Amino acid sequence: MLSKDQLLQIAERFGTPVYVYDAEKMKEQYQKLKSGFAGLDASFFFACKALTNINVLKYISSLGCGIDCSSINEVKLALHAGVSPENILYTSNGISFEEIQEAVKNGVHVNIDSLSNLEKFGKKFGSSYPVGVRLRPNILAGGNLKISTGHEKSKFGIPVDQLDNLLDVIKQHNIHIKTLHIHTGSDIKDAEVFVHGIKVLTELVAHFPDLEVIDLGGGFKVPYEPDDEETDIAHIAQRLKTYLESHLFNKGKTYTLWFEPGKYLVSECGYLLTQVNVMKDNGAQTFAGINTGLNHLIRPMMYDAYHHIVNLSNAHAEEKVYTVTGYICETDTFATDRLLHEVREGDVLAIYNAGAYGFEMSSNYNSRYKPAEVLVLDGEAKLIRKRDEFEDLLRNQVKAL
Repeated sequence: MLSKDQLLQIAERFGTPVYVYDAEKMKEQYQKLKSGFAGLDASFFFACKALTNINVLKYISSLGCGIDCSSINEVKLALHAGVSPENILYTSNGISFEEIQEAVKNGVHVNIDSLSNLEKFGKKFGSSYPVGVRLRPNILAGGNLKISTGHEKSKFGIPVDQLDNLLDVIKQHNIHIKTLHIHTGSDIKDAEVFVHGIKVLTELVAHFPDLEVIDLGGGFKVPYEPDDEETDIAHIAQRLKTYLESHLFNKGKTYTLWFEPGKYLVSECGYLLTQVNVMKDNGAQTFAGINTGLNHLIRPMMYDAYHHIVNLSNAHAEEKVYTVTGYICETDTFATDRLLHEVREGDVLAIYNAGAYGFEMSSNYNSRYKPAEVLVLDGEAKLIRKRDEFEDLLRNQVKAL
């Protein structure tokens, strides 16, 4: 964890708002996964939709982690960051077949999400390119329905109850299925969700004689609130190992497990540093108006997500109750009735757990600039993305009048 003094120095040097990422924390999280699953043949692919800065991709790849992509442009970013194709996994939904063809051309692992695209794939490639299929296991899990992806009304994956149709397409085109993939959601701390998922797949493996990989997706939970729990990685690994050894690996064949952690690797490494523009007391509430908004961090508004906030500039003052709001012409509230050390205009606040789906979901709403990004590596703060300038707002506009 970066110290308050380090964060203040970064705010002074690079200005605010600014996203700051601690490389050492990324490494710590990855090592938790590796040690927790040491008893299994497991590989990890960082779900880069959480944070796609090429410096982050390059660093995480250097740890030995693969990169999981949800669009062809994420694949291109990973390749641009120097990641080898064999360490890139492409799983998406609702995409054109042209994206799948481009992924194949680039030599990356591909999981296909629909019968329609699988049939097109079979007609084009037959058995020449081993591929995975994403299944919908009909499991409801996750911290919020918006991030639950495996339930029966989800758009993701091929429903397991369409197995006969799936097998018909595979047989008709002689498709080489090497991976079965599921992903149930995010913010999961119950090991039994993963065990349930592996049970669903165990019942299907006999239909896929060329199967090499079982991909359980991601969804490991990180703590957001001070007393929050995180996923017990070692416990999940042990439960999966016990089940696999007694129900699957005892049949003469073993499989590699793949996981796609996103938030787990980068959420806690990130901070959004912001400055207080204005203090406003309306009698019922005291507002701290900051120089950021839902255009930079939308999670509190979109998911009702809690983010811890610290006043870096006045860390030892008396605590008072504040509502922290942004500068966007919407109700962009980061915290309501939150205890903070006395807040004054000009103070620098740190919003914690901002490494995942922060900058990645940012926008230029209200014609505001996107913030800068800074990576702290080996104690040195390095600028890895410049803050927007006015020219960036005009860059792709075309004068037609």
